[in-house]
Amino acid sequence: MAVGESKAEAAAGEAAGRDFIRDIVAADLTSGQHKTVVTRFPPEPNGYLHIGHAKSICLNFGVAEEFGGRCHLRFDDTNPTREEQEFIDAIARDVRWLGFDWGGHLYHASDYFERLYEWAEHLIRAGLAYVDDQSQEEMRVNRGTLTEPGRNSPFRDRSVDENLDLFRRMRAGEFPNGARVLRAKIDMASGNINLRDPVLYRILHAAHPRTGTEWKIYPSYDYAHGQSDAIEHITHSICTLEFEDHRPLYDWFLEHLPVPSRPRQYEFARLNLTYTVLSKRVLTKLVQDGHVAGWDDPRMPTIAGLRRRGVPPQAVRDFVKRIGVAKANSVVDAGVLDFSIREHLNKTAQRRMAVLRPLKVVIENYPEGHDEDLDAVNHPDDPSTGSRKIKFGRDLYIERDDFMENPPKKFFRLSPGAEVRLRYAYFITCKSVVKDDKGKVVELHCTYDPATRGGNAPDGRKVKATIHWVSAAHAKTAEVRLYNPLFNKPDPAGGEGFASDLNPQSLEVLKDAWLEPALVGGNSAEPVQFERLGYFVADPDSTPERPVFNRTVGLRDTFAKEVGGKA
Repeated sequence: MAVGESKAEAAAGEAAGRDFIRDIVAADLTSGQHKTVVTRFPPEPNGYLHIGHAKSICLNFGVAEEFGGRCHLRFDDTNPTREEQEFIDAIARDVRWLGFDWGGHLYHASDYFERLYEWAEHLIRAGLAYVDDQSQEEMRVNRGTLTEPGRNSPFRDRSVDENLDLFRRMRAGEFPNGARVLRAKIDMASGNINLRDPVLYRILHAAHPRTGTEWKIYPSYDYAHGQSDAIEHITHSICTLEFEDHRPLYDWFLEHLPVPSRPRQYEFARLNLTYTVLSKRVLTKLVQDGHVAGWDDPRMPTIAGLRRRGVPPQAVRDFVKRIGVAKANSVVDAGVLDFSIREHLNKTAQRRMAVLRPLKVVIENYPEGHDEDLDAVNHPDDPSTGSRKIKFGRDLYIERDDFMENPPKKFFRLSPGAEVRLRYAYFITCKSVVKDDKGKVVELHCTYDPATRGGNAPDGRKVKATIHWVSAAHAKTAEVRLYNPLFNKPDPAGGEGFASDLNPQSLEVLKDAWLEPALVGGNSAEPVQFERLGYFVADPDSTPERPVFNRTVGLRDTFAKEVGGKA
């Protein structure tokens, strides 16, 4: 509870999802330090955004929205060797999909290249920057360690005129890559390694997506970031905790340059999820090495992958709100994300019937060549969604797991002599089984009770199980892809050894699933619940002739239990 804040006010803040960042913003506005809030989301366009970025997006855009300010989308395009238009387009698409809009405030670090260059010359004239000819390895060695101070570069005391001349020639493209860098002159003995004469510019002969070959030198992130914030009059520069040690450098540049504003940096804990790796380098390797089908593979933790898997944007926003914003790093159980997805889809997804691993059922006493329409609700808790007609006939498919020839004591589904309810239809009783030459059950012969139409017995008798089904004569065949976590350990390796922790059962493709006709041809991008099985969504690969569905999430968490963890 904040100083001077009542218990009622504190409770109201918690109910609104308030956190220490929002407390800071509220205090700054109340004190008059800022008249409006301006935040920014500054992704580097060298890959697709992931669920960790979603937390930052929701925080930056959410804070601006809640306090009546604005949030800028700014691409940190300072490394042309890794940036592609594909990534720029994907980032913009993902931010919009999450429900946020930057309005007219789309910017690029490259918009400020000329001014950043001028400010670099300003530092040189002030004796606060110099051109260094050391190799990358020499600079690394001379930088020192956490316990030993660094050593001054032999080029640190070059004159202002020599530094200006060399820097301008660097810009003109006279030198090859790696020949020289421009460094800030701060303190090589500083306890904070980030202040040991950091690199401001490096030579890079590479075409830039926006500026072409105009520039032969490019600014470092540490140099470009804070100054871009200042140019855009950002009030609260919110970033993840690993940049906490960079904050003194962020402030040093602002103090020594003629910037138009003085933003302040605040750090929060980044998102870490079990069974998930969020390293962009590892995600890039997963794509490049063919471990996944692309950046939008539904097993990927990218926003594009979540979208293709059928995760609604509201579920992602609810997840981010649920985990909160903290100052200390922690690991969130991936089940919390799945819970948020289920919670949302349980309210919104319409119900349909599908059989993923079919076992044929022949109802012997049902008239051959006859079928009938039965009523099925679209959502049991939302009458406004109405109902639909489903076909029932003599030949059906049920889920193979819903039958056992020699069941254990507490198996209440179909078995020889047992009676079950078919969802929306009739009571049936298994009379006999048909097996192939290997002894596998391939067909069941059952009888039905015509008096139990709709699933209720007029004599009041009860059954202990209700199973789903589809009509063999009317169902449509489909491919269904069952996705599990990409890694089989709660804490997979995030470095070079990540491949050893990949889950070989992360994808199961079922080629002969059967769907009720209402699932085919509608071309809806909305997830649906396959009754008793989970939530599914049509994949972009899907066609009316060959439907393809992805499992978004099961009805309950089973993966962690299957691999020996806590469900």
